[in-house]
Amino acid sequence: MGQWHGPDGILVEAIILDDRPLLRVSHRVNGRTYLRGYCATVAELGRHGVDLAELVEHSPLDHL
Repeated sequence: MGQWHGPDGILVEAIILDDRPLLRVSHRVNGRTYLRGYCATVAELGRHGVDLAELVEHSPLDHL
């Protein structure tokens, strides 16, 4: 699934939970990761302090 990193340790991950696709929003602070919540749509990310314009996709280079 996909991962997007934002400033100040924000991480958004596309996951499957209970057979439903969701976006998991977490925040990394001082080496610890805290769950901010789950979103069913991209529009809900703003409620968790996520600015879509600041997200950068993390993609592994395993295709090389």
